[in-house]
Amino acid sequence: MPRILIAGCGYVGEATADLLHAAGGDVEGWVHSQASAAGLSKKPYPVHVVDVSQRTQLSQRAGLFDAVVHCVSSRGGDAEIYRQVYLNGARNLVECFPAATILFTSSTSVYAQCDGSWVTEQSETKPLRETSRILLEVEKFILDKGGTVVRLAAIYGPRRSALLTRFLSDTATVDPEKTRFVNQVHRDDIASALFLLLDRKSHGAEIYNVVDDHPLLQSECYRWLAQKLNRPLPPITKSRQPGKRSDANKRVSNAKLRGSGWTPQYPTFADAMEQSILPSFALE
Repeated sequence: MPRILIAGCGYVGEATADLLHAAGGDVEGWVHSQASAAGLSKKPYPVHVVDVSQRTQLSQRAGLFDAVVHCVSSRGGDAEIYRQVYLNGARNLVECFPAATILFTSSTSVYAQCDGSWVTEQSETKPLRETSRILLEVEKFILDKGGTVVRLAAIYGPRRSALLTRFLSDTATVDPEKTRFVNQVHRDDIASALFLLLDRKSHGAEIYNVVDDHPLLQSECYRWLAQKLNRPLPPITKSRQPGKRSDANKRVSNAKLRGSGWTPQYPTFADAMEQSILPSFALE
C-alpha cells in the first residue's frame, strides 16, 4: 500500500487526500495551523501541523513516503512568502524524502500571453509578476529532481468561486479594454488529475496543465450567470482592482493531460456551476 504525504491539506489537498484514502492509499496530511488540523480531526487519516518552510519541523516528521504532493498555499502572501513556502518548502521536502516521487502544484499564471492565444506545456513562460517567477524557479528545481509539475488554472468548487462571489456581491465589472479569457478548473478535477499522475506506472520530469475543456471570455461567464440567476449584467466599466491574472489573456490547453487518460467531471463552466458550485452558495 503506497504511503502518500499531502504537504498542504487545504482546499485542494483535502479533496486529494480523501480520494487517495478511499482508493486504499496510506495518506498523511500536513497543514499550517492548529485550527486547520482541528477542522480535519475527523478524517480517517492522520493530519499534522507542519510548516514545510521550516527544515527542523520536517525532520521531526521524517518517515518513508512513496510520494509527496507539494500543494501548500501561500495564503495570499507576497514574494517572500512564496519563496519561503514554495521554494524552501520544495527543497526541504526533497531533502527529507529523497526516495519519494515529488509532485508540485504550480499555476498557469506562469504563462504571460496576452493575445488570447492557446498555450500548451511547451509555450513560452515569461511572467511579469515576481511570485510567478518564483513558481517557475520551484518548477525547475522539481523537474531537475525528476518530479512532476502540474500547472493549475483558477480553482473553483463548492463554496469557492471568485467570479460568482463578485457577481453576487455586485462588485463584478466588465472592462471593455481588457476582454480576456478565463481559465478555470474544479477542485475535484484537480484531485482526480493528481490521483491519476500519482498512480502512473512510470514517473519522470513532466509538466501538465490542469484546466477545464472550454476557456471562456470573462464577459461570457457573467452573461451566463445573469441569465441563470435572472440578475442584471455587471456594469461595463474600466476595472479599478486588477486581480492576479487580469494582465494575461490566454487559453490554456489540457490536451496533454487528457491524452494521459484524465477526463474532467466538470468540463465546462456551466457544468461546474449547475452541478456543484451554485448549490453550495446560499442564493437570496
